[in-house]
Amino acid sequence: MLATFPRYHSILKNTVMRQCQSGKFSIQTCKGKDGELHANLVCPVDVSEVPEGTLPDMQSTEEAIRLIKTVKQQNSPFFLAVGYHKPHIPFRFPKEFLKLYPVENISLAPDPEIPKNLPSVAYNPWTDIRKREDVQALNISFPYGPIPLHFQRLIRQSYFASVSYLDSQVGQLLSAVKNLGLADDTIIVLASDHGWSLGEHGEWAKYSNFDVATRVPLLFYVPEMTTTRQTPENIFTYIDPFNIETLGKPSGNIKEDPVELVSLFPTIVGLAGLPPLPLCPFPSFHIDLCTEGRSLLPYFTVSEKDNLEPIAYSTYPRPSDTPQLNSDLPDLEDIKIMGYSKRTRDYRLTLWVGYNPQTFKADFTDIHAQELYFDKTDPNQDYNVFNVSLHDDIALKLFGL
Repeated sequence: MLATFPRYHSILKNTVMRQCQSGKFSIQTCKGKDGELHANLVCPVDVSEVPEGTLPDMQSTEEAIRLIKTVKQQNSPFFLAVGYHKPHIPFRFPKEFLKLYPVENISLAPDPEIPKNLPSVAYNPWTDIRKREDVQALNISFPYGPIPLHFQRLIRQSYFASVSYLDSQVGQLLSAVKNLGLADDTIIVLASDHGWSLGEHGEWAKYSNFDVATRVPLLFYVPEMTTTRQTPENIFTYIDPFNIETLGKPSGNIKEDPVELVSLFPTIVGLAGLPPLPLCPFPSFHIDLCTEGRSLLPYFTVSEKDNLEPIAYSTYPRPSDTPQLNSDLPDLEDIKIMGYSKRTRDYRLTLWVGYNPQTFKADFTDIHAQELYFDKTDPNQDYNVFNVSLHDDIALKLFGL
């Protein structure tokens, strides 16, 4: 099952990430042509030259396999969350993965221009990658760029290589699950926290409500529910990414419906056969265990003809109506506008409204900008067709206001 779902932006997380990407915690780990280490965006490495001869995601895989072996020996039930870093920036990965994506074969984004009808508040000026030394050397004007075409290809090549590197780590982990005899009674969920613009709309990074930033893969493996007895043998065998002859078509059913990150918790609880979680009241700070999400279990049993009316929401803050140096990662006290986006099978509607960072409340009477994209005619969300005279009242009603 592959679904689409936006991530909810945590203001606290944004603040921490702003500190990390401002250079406060940056580490020079990328060897340049001068032989010195730099804090670059594009960062293929020779793993044999890296301290300890390994990389963090490799260490995560090794530790996860060690833990699985331990619980196997103890014959005890377990829950294991394995968090991988790539393809997060910097794109630091084993350089051999570049062979899979020759730069001369790398295409550019299908819609590299900033949409003429895009409200300025909706644009993210990708300030995090501007702080990287190799990007700074390009002397790109703020806030609209653009990045030179040759470097756009390098970024896209490195992103693709980082994804394949991560795929190889997941493949090793799944292979270990199978080899330990756990594939028949282990639920596995693969998900990501957000997408990443690779030049679409003239943007880079993740700081927006566009599908390219909010859409992520979501895959469920549930024994005897999503599989046959032969399935683990077919999908849990490690495939060499450098041997193209071994690559096959992914198995499983794909469903293109918007769902949400907050639905993962109640869904996993339900799949594990645990008691359902109560819905969180407002406020929910003193409730030990509750959920704001809707279980996705119906997707495993309900047929296509049954209309589940899937809707997903995402939000993103801004300090101003126009791009600023802190537009992507504003401090809490700097947030003046919040973008609320509603995604259905047919459209994405976004309202940018006034926001009070002291009370954490939005003012939907203070509308700064609005966006509307129809999926069937504009899947890349390049043409904002919102018309105040036609859609203003409808937009508020669609948000239940």
